[in-house]
Parts: sequence; structure tokens; C-alpha cells
Amino acid sequence: MSDDGGRSGSWLLVSDIDDTLTGNREDLDKLWRQLQRQKGTLFVALNSSRPAASVDRTLAEYFPADFEADAVITGLGTEIRLGRSYLGSWQRQFIDWPDRQVRKLVTDMGYTAHDAIFQTEGKASFAVPGREDAERVFERLRLEGIDFRSIYSGAGDLDILAPQAGKDAAMRHLAAHLGCPLERTVAAGDSGNDLALFEAAGKAIAVGNAREELLAVMPRQKTYLAKARHAAGVEEGLVALGLLPTA
Repeated sequence: MSDDGGRSGSWLLVSDIDDTLTGNREDLDKLWRQLQRQKGTLFVALNSSRPAASVDRTLAEYFPADFEADAVITGLGTEIRLGRSYLGSWQRQFIDWPDRQVRKLVTDMGYTAHDAIFQTEGKASFAVPGREDAERVFERLRLEGIDFRSIYSGAGDLDILAPQAGKDAAMRHLAAHLGCPLERTVAAGDSGNDLALFEAAGKAIAVGNAREELLAVMPRQKTYLAKARHAAGVEEGLVALGLLPTA
């Protein structure tokens, strides 16, 4: 073990939740038992687009009773929580980003803001009915001199993020905080929303139920495509990468 508590040799697993870890509770329990045995050498982080309160409900209702991730990333990468506390070095980056101004500008244009639970200091979320409307919003924000990133889904959900935010950026910051170089990070996921994580991480695992939207564009040279679905697929990938013992 090194002087930094063993972190220089540690890996970081950053996993999506919905349809990646969820889907089969028995397999999730089995994966968690395996991960517990690697405590200290394999950090476990969850990374979800959903707000923290929604993720916490899933953890309470679906995950093993003793499940405890080393970190939970929520709100499209605008929040990083270690235990019960938010990571200050990450959250401070969004203090000066004008989320309230963004919400006022966009609602004044006639678009509806999502409920308060979906808003964070680094993210403003709205219902915007079409791509042309989203482009109108982008143009208005640029005219106001506001820097931002954006994610627009075909379902009409528009997320405006602080430029330094995002699920991939949050993973990079967390890895640096934990002392794990990016080449020792593993992303696990099932959908196109996980692509940025796959591209940023050193290795990736696409579970057996991964959608074509991810399979068609994922970085194949560093992605393990599991045969097993959901949590069993994550376990299969970690075994293949040598980070868990063969079952």
C-alpha cells in the first residue's frame, strides 16, 4: 500500500443506475457483495441524470439495504455527493453561474420550467416542444452573453448547464479528488446518455441490454460489450477487466 492510502493503485467504477444496475435485484445483490470485497481498491460511484431526491428513493427502495456508494453524481453532473455531504470543490464552480437568470429568460420566452426538484445551481431545465424552439433559447442566451452547455431530448426536455458541468466532467473531477487517473476509471451504462462517460473513462462496459443508440457510437477499442444484462453485465465486464475475481 502506498503513502496515499493505496489510492494510486485504485480504480473508479462510475455506473449509470436505470437499466444498468436496476433490472434484476438478485444480480444487483450479487454484484454488491463482490464490490464490497474490493473496498479500498475499487471505488464505486453512481452517475444519474435524475435529481438527488429521486436517486435516493431508488437507493432506498431497490438497492441492497447495506448498499453505500463512495460517491453519487446527480443532476446531469452538477452535483457530487460523498456520503451525506456535497463535494465543495465541485459545487463551488457553479456559484457564479446565473441559473436563476437563465430560468427567468427562458420562462419569459413562454417555456415552462420543470419542477424545482429538477433544478440545481448548475442546471436549468425546461419543457421545450421542438428543436427550433430550443435553437431560439440558445440564441437568446448567447445574446445575453451567457456561457452554457445544453442537452435536448426528442421528448421535449431541454437542460441548460453551466459550461463546466456534465456527467463526464463530474467523473473527471471525482477521479482527481479520489486520486484515480482517468486511465483507471471504468464507465458502465446502457443508453446514449452514457456516451460522454464512455468517451471520458479509461475503460467502459456496455451491459447486454444496451440500446442501439449507444452500441452504434460507443468507443469500441476500450468498451467491453457484456452478454449478461443489467447488474450481471456490469459484473461480467469487471471480471473481464480483471477488477473482480471470476465468479
